[in-house]
This record gives sequence, structure tokens and C-alpha cells, in this order.
Amino acid sequence: MTSDPGLRQRKKMRTRQALIEGALGLFAEKGYDQTTVAEIAATADIATRTFFSYFDSKDDIVFFDDRSRLERAVEIIGERQPGEPVADLLRRVIDQSVFADTDSELARKVGPARRQLIASVPALQARELHLLFDIQLQLTEALHLACPELDLVEAAAAVGSLVGAIKVVVAACQKRGNRPEQTYTAVQRATDIAIDGLNSLPRPA
Repeated sequence: MTSDPGLRQRKKMRTRQALIEGALGLFAEKGYDQTTVAEIAATADIATRTFFSYFDSKDDIVFFDDRSRLERAVEIIGERQPGEPVADLLRRVIDQSVFADTDSELARKVGPARRQLIASVPALQARELHLLFDIQLQLTEALHLACPELDLVEAAAAVGSLVGAIKVVVAACQKRGNRPEQTYTAVQRATDIAIDGLNSLPRPA
């Protein structure tokens, strides 16, 4: 009898979520460096070798939603509508990737613990900067390809201004101890301000 693919997928998603929550709990309790992959796997009741079917390493757990959001953002850029202004396109990217439902409930649940962890572990800070640079580079290339009226410098400036605004406002809100809903509102406002500035970019012919 063939097993239900949907059931298997739901089980995988539950295991993935258990690994994320279990890992962040252990990181807070024991410390990031002191926590082993075997201990993380045990929180989801799986073998250590099975852990690597879900994540490549401990730090991949911390940044569990970066890849899915990047893939979604690149997909949206590639689906640019005829004549759509760059500012409108990037607004859709933010609305449908940064503010989308992909992992959002889990991300909100573990958000404060994750931000505190990154701020306290230099290796994770370095990984975050590397990921941020890579994300901006890939978004720039996708935007340049989808918007031929922009040269590479203009595409890079558009992506950098938007991503930078969001990143800095999140850090500022964290430093002030803002609640998640306050941070969300601040990010939306920063997005509006950054996108207003992008309206000066060339429009499609």
C-alpha cells in the first residue's frame, strides 16, 4: 500500500519545526557552542544522521527561513508584469516574501530568541552578514535581468537601499526592546520610505 505523500510531507514539516524549536531552546539553555547536533536531533526524536536530511549544520537552523524567502523573492522578480514600475515590483517582493506566510508563524514565535542568539554569538553574526551579502547580490542580478531599463549599479542601489533599510530598522527596534508587532510596523514604514525613494528610477519604455 502506497503511503500518503501529503502525510509524509506534514510529518517532515513537524520534525523540521521540532528541530528548530528544540535547537533554539538548547542554545538558550546550554549555549550555542556547547550544543551538539546529536542533542538537537534528540529533541525531535530522530537519529543524528537524519538531522542532516533537514539541515546541513547547526547554524542553518538559526537561519532556517532565509533560503525559502530568497527563492520566493527571486521568483517574484522573474514574474514582473509588463510595464510594472521597479518600485511596485519591489513592493510585491517585500509583501510576498518578507511579509509572506512562509515560515512566518514559526519565525515570529522564535524571533526574539533567534535575534538574541545571533547578537551573542560572533560566528552567527558573521554568517548573517555573509548571507545578507549573498541575498543582496542574487536579488540585484535578478532585478537587473527582469528590468532591462536598469543598469547593474541602479539595480544594486535599489536592492541595497531596501534591504539595508529593513535590516537596520529591525536592529534598532531590537536594541530598543520593541515588541514584535512594533517591529513589524516599523519595518513596513521603513519599506514605504525606501520604496518612495525608488520612484526616481527609470521606468520601462
